[in-house]
Amino acid sequence: MKNASNRRDWLRKTALFGSAVLVGQNRESLPVSTIAPAVVRRIPISVSTYSYWHFQEQKYPIEKVIEDASRIGFDGVEILHRQMTDETIAYQNKLKRMAFDNGLSLPLLSIHQSFVDPDPAKRKKDIEHTERCINLAVQMGIPCVRMNTGSWRTVKRDAAYYRDGVEPPLKGYTDDDAIKWCIEGMQECLKIAEKAGVVLAIENHWGLSSNIDYLLRIYEPLKASPAMGMNVDTGNFVGEPYAQLERIAPYATIVQAKTYYGGGHYYDKELDYTRIGKILQKANFNGFVSLEMEGKEDPRTAVPKSLELLRKAFTFTA
Repeated sequence: MKNASNRRDWLRKTALFGSAVLVGQNRESLPVSTIAPAVVRRIPISVSTYSYWHFQEQKYPIEKVIEDASRIGFDGVEILHRQMTDETIAYQNKLKRMAFDNGLSLPLLSIHQSFVDPDPAKRKKDIEHTERCINLAVQMGIPCVRMNTGSWRTVKRDAAYYRDGVEPPLKGYTDDDAIKWCIEGMQECLKIAEKAGVVLAIENHWGLSSNIDYLLRIYEPLKASPAMGMNVDTGNFVGEPYAQLERIAPYATIVQAKTYYGGGHYYDKELDYTRIGKILQKANFNGFVSLEMEGKEDPRTAVPKSLELLRKAFTFTA
């Protein structure tokens, strides 16, 4: 009986070993062409609430954007500050809880301010506005706040402006003055952001920042701050965008990706997102891409189409 038991044990072990060898041989013998390429990075994509509301008279509820984003398959929702119903704690907590319940991040709070003003009191007012918005971001658990340089506001925002970005300074002042004001204003805001643990991402958002040389002159003396970042908007370049994108892509903290289905509300651009994706991949960008659908087409059809476009462009493979 002992010999029979030993024999059965030997046969069982031999069978298991043989199966393992066969499985290994079958796996190694698979043709290389049948092995799927490894996904290096699937960039997370959020949608800006602005995609559903282009500063129309009636605000589009942010709550509806959160619900729609979850249903469509976004990874997060960017909140436009001006689209918020109010700034009460209850409302902020409601948005934060809705995002959490729907499995979504809130990666960015987009706000507006301008440091391009010769009046120190007005610049201080925008610093105070930024501080208030940093506190909003902390309350809602948002890690990043979009920042603007501002503009001289000496020309009409028409087709010509969006084509060439030319905006002369106020009489008696220069763009160098405005660059200095922007650096000083951002420095004050960064002191607040560093304590709050929030990133301030300066954007190429027309005005002074339409000039990429100016944008980098502002960014360079500030980049040492742990709270300093850059928000790269694919649709806000004057002229040919790709060379300019290559210049600032290495500094990108977050990217806003514009689409214009149905024609743009302010201007139209044809953007090659396959090319843009490769530029950002080369720059080792790993952060959020946030959709800003700025076309006239109904968001119910244009936003899902935009997500499909961006998923293809920002899923990087070896």
